[in-house]
Amino acid sequence: MNEKDFYTKTFEYLPAITNKVMESESFQEKMARTFTDFLELQHLYDSAIEVVKTYLGILDSEFSVKFQRNPIHNIESRLKSPQSIIGKLQKKGLPITTEAARNNLLDMAGIRVTCCYISDIYAIADLLSRRDDFEIIKQKDYIINPKPSGYRSYHMIINVPVHLATKKTYAPVEIQIRTIAMDFWASLEHQLKYKTSNEIPPELSEELRDCADKIAETDIQMQKIFAQLNDY
Repeated sequence: MNEKDFYTKTFEYLPAITNKVMESESFQEKMARTFTDFLELQHLYDSAIEVVKTYLGILDSEFSVKFQRNPIHNIESRLKSPQSIIGKLQKKGLPITTEAARNNLLDMAGIRVTCCYISDIYAIADLLSRRDDFEIIKQKDYIINPKPSGYRSYHMIINVPVHLATKKTYAPVEIQIRTIAMDFWASLEHQLKYKTSNEIPPELSEELRDCADKIAETDIQMQKIFAQLNDY
């Protein structure tokens, strides 16, 4: 994203702007500084994602050495664009500043961890929560307590330390941990919802929940088979 694109997107969300100079600083100078601030914010959150991904990779390798298997099947990450952040701030009626973003938005950086078995989810979540320089902001277990839609996953928001050139600072990272089966259902359900602009009829929502329940039963069965093989 270049500076011109940033200005264009920001204009879409800001109210009418005059050419009046405020506090001896021109609007153009203010926008240039805001652009730089958002680039620095993006770098901070991207760095926080890399800290978590690196740690998860180390854990997965350690499991491989100790137990001859990898509990993590896949890791994906996403970082909200400045345009998306600005849009969300505007919807919440908040100032278009990085300070407002940091104080009010907890989903700017996200990681999705796909595990092989349900037990792996809780093992990874436990190890993340026990790391002494990670601060748990929020946890939600949608496996024990699925959403009404049938969605299952383990959610965490962790404040992650980032060591920059001149200081150490923190940034929250939203982490979703789920099995391959849970991810299969969630991905298709998301696609179905966004394929239509209309609300999904109740009878089809019920079918989706039934599919989620059947997939959850398969997940439990695979967990039992895995445990039995380990006993052998």
